[in-house]
Amino acid sequence: MNAATETTAEPRLSLLIELAGDRPGALEAALHPFTRHGVSLTHIESRPRRGETFDFYVDCIGERGEPAVEAVIATLQAEAVHVIALDHRDVPWFPREVGELDAVVNHTLDAGVALDADHPGFRDPDYRERRAAIDRLAREYRHGGDFPVVDYTPDEDATWREVYQRLAPLHQAHACAAYRRSLAELTRDCAYGEHIPQGRDVSAFLAARTGFRLRPVAGLLRPRDFLNGLAFRVFFATQYIRHGSKPFYTPEPDVCHELIGHAPMFADPDFADLSQEIGLASLGADDADVERLARCYWFSIEFGLLAEAGDIKAYGAGLLSSYGELEHACRDDSGGRREPWDPVQAAERTYPVTEYQPDYFVAASLHDARNRMHEFCQNLARPFYARYHPATERIWVDRAVRRV
Repeated sequence: MNAATETTAEPRLSLLIELAGDRPGALEAALHPFTRHGVSLTHIESRPRRGETFDFYVDCIGERGEPAVEAVIATLQAEAVHVIALDHRDVPWFPREVGELDAVVNHTLDAGVALDADHPGFRDPDYRERRAAIDRLAREYRHGGDFPVVDYTPDEDATWREVYQRLAPLHQAHACAAYRRSLAELTRDCAYGEHIPQGRDVSAFLAARTGFRLRPVAGLLRPRDFLNGLAFRVFFATQYIRHGSKPFYTPEPDVCHELIGHAPMFADPDFADLSQEIGLASLGADDADVERLARCYWFSIEFGLLAEAGDIKAYGAGLLSSYGELEHACRDDSGGRREPWDPVQAAERTYPVTEYQPDYFVAASLHDARNRMHEFCQNLARPFYARYHPATERIWVDRAVRRV
């Protein structure tokens, strides 16, 4: 979905103000007309130019033609300040309210019966039919509706149980403390263990703790769409399970990866904030920055490690849902390279998808991981500053943008 123009309850205008000289009080004098005429400022950014002039980019609430805005511009021009009204910034379309996630959730890259020839279920018509039924549940879901319930079969429960029990001792040995605490609570409150938990129940569990929720999806989304969901504290989660012939292998995210790997970590406030930082930075970002953010996501949310109580522990879902790579990443003699968590480095690092990772980033703590991600996002050449309002589930931006 693309929106040709952006309409908001509070239109915003961006002005370029050129000040001659760096005399004391110059900025104050240039901004005084906004106060005098009752025009609210939302953003101020200064940039020195060659010589003795400064440019100030000022964003305010209003638009050309409004008497107060025109009075501000006329006053500035009368005081020998050069001022230019800037057009809206064109940015890639992004959701501004949580209900707009409905527009992207079905743009899957891989879903339902469209399985690759090397998928374990490719030649199993019953599995493909089952996937198609679960696919329909996700595609028909709309924000505000009842979270779809899947009536899992005994065979599907058996596959889940085999994966869950194989991972349980490894979680005790290699998972971070936050994961182990949350998993114990999920076992108590959402019946983790013998049967596949319902995404509806897990979503309610997370929402009560950090405001994060699950949203059913039929398959993999584009990185931009997937990361945009995190801005609203929404995690797109599949509900189908891997083929029972290979319970310890899946070429795609499935309900084991989502509920065993990801869900417990979203109950931790620092991890939830880390995830949302990446999501907010992805809104309206150009393709290059979305790729950088996707790599940061990969090396943290999917394959992140922590230095905890003198040991290396896992917090990434790709590790916590894979018994083989969980051992590989946490063993000192595994051969995987470890380096301190640095989003600047992670953003430029490529990675394999179908084999163990050669590189892992180790954060000092989940709080440290979140803080470093926040700093990285603040230094991106962002088209605007975005803030999420949990009460309204809307995104506020500080300058005029047009989503295209």
